[in-house]
Amino acid sequence: MKYDVILIRYGELALKGRNRDLFEAALVQSVKSVLRPFANIKVRRNYGRMYVELHGEDAHAVVERLRRVFGISSISPTVQVEPDEQAIKAKALELIRHLQPQPKTFRVETRRADKRFPKQSMEVSRMVGTHILRNIPEIKVDVHQPEAVVNIEIRAEGTYISCETIPGPGGLPVGSGGKVLLLLSGGIDSPVAGWKMMKRGVTLEAIHFHSYPFTSERALQKVRDLAQKLALWGGTVRLHVVPFTEIQTAIREKCPEDYLITIMRRFMMRIAEQVAARTGALALATGESLGQVASQTLESMNTINKVVSIPILRPLIGMDKTEITDIARRIDTYELSILPYEDCCTIFTPKNPVTRPKPHVAERFEEKLDVAALVEDAVNRTVIEEITAEPREAATDLF
Repeated sequence: MKYDVILIRYGELALKGRNRDLFEAALVQSVKSVLRPFANIKVRRNYGRMYVELHGEDAHAVVERLRRVFGISSISPTVQVEPDEQAIKAKALELIRHLQPQPKTFRVETRRADKRFPKQSMEVSRMVGTHILRNIPEIKVDVHQPEAVVNIEIRAEGTYISCETIPGPGGLPVGSGGKVLLLLSGGIDSPVAGWKMMKRGVTLEAIHFHSYPFTSERALQKVRDLAQKLALWGGTVRLHVVPFTEIQTAIREKCPEDYLITIMRRFMMRIAEQVAARTGALALATGESLGQVASQTLESMNTINKVVSIPILRPLIGMDKTEITDIARRIDTYELSILPYEDCCTIFTPKNPVTRPKPHVAERFEEKLDVAALVEDAVNRTVIEEITAEPREAATDLF
């Protein structure tokens, strides 16, 4: 089937009132960015809709890329016809015949925005429905739960017909919500947290703490690969790789074992705050889920939060592991996350970490360390890598 236009619908953006144009403009930029390899397409928006004119480009390939663009609620491959009754009937019949498997029930929905068209919406729907029933004897009308819906939009700029509505990821377009710095480990949770932040419109940068030779180059490559998976959804991700060996060694030598994770996390937050200031990020984000491990109790989070003034966002805070894992599988990060290459958060985990650490106790242990010098050295030796999206894979069954 040769399609002419991809119709893009967006849900939340329609609620933005006076700021709606800004969000729609951000979505246009996101769409143009992911479709840059297609030389012939043209993107335009009009009356709460966005259109991708294909001009001969492969509709399937375009749709697969659009399914990873936040801000899109649904997508429909569409044909454009002349505002003529016979042309509308013929193309609607062709489209529904093209569906596989063939639907047993259908309904027709018409929106007549161009009032110059002689028939009203209900009349057009009745006309097209009758034509389909006459030509496909085995199909029936079901206005409540049809297997297929023939959508007809009669607008001044054209008449559009579609029979498929493909879900998009929803959310807000990347770039419309400021910048956030994600603490990205090699585990299951933090990539999901980054994905959820991008879904709220943020531009994402990531920071990773690497403890070579305690953690291997393969562990760092796993993090790069996870960042690349996230880049599929939001363009380039800048990855800040922090040398963390000296800090972890100092903590192990001078602090009690049960407070190792707490003090390590406090150092991570201090470093991340300084990196965020350099990059213009307005908040940090982590993959923490309340009560999931010892360092994710309320007492632990409170003690860790004390060392920074920047907001710390925890989009997974109320989710359990099963919910997080389900998302990781959908966004294709799970198989990478379970590769057996340990990061600095897991390799030094004590047998009995404190679950209710006190801020003043952590501060007393940190007095044995030159905190400012350790943080400054780590920040100054941080390496920045630009992680770009790999060739986009099919988005089948993402949602």
